[in-house]
Amino acid sequence: MEGCIFGYTVSAWQKIESKLAHLPLTKRNVRKFMRMFYSGAMESGFDKQGRVNLTTTLKEHAGLIKECVIIGVSDRIEIWSKERWNIFSDEAIEDYDDIAENLDDIEL
Repeated sequence: MEGCIFGYTVSAWQKIESKLAHLPLTKRNVRKFMRMFYSGAMESGFDKQGRVNLTTTLKEHAGLIKECVIIGVSDRIEIWSKERWNIFSDEAIEDYDDIAENLDDIEL
């Protein structure tokens, strides 16, 4: 989503799978979302040098050519191309105060 790659621990992924399993398959958008979401999923780990091997499809999706940015977001990491992260970050900073002000609309 938003042109980046999400990385989850096994337990966090299992929670997502559990929630998705309860969505109504009678709805077209649910089926479409699940197909696209799961089609990009892959299991991976770190090699001896601390690197993660990604599929060509995921690298193309995220525009990963040279430099990347890895950020932690709650129970996941996100892998962004440096260029995309800079664009996203610049736009998000402009709206940050408004977004924060409207968080009271979200039930925590």
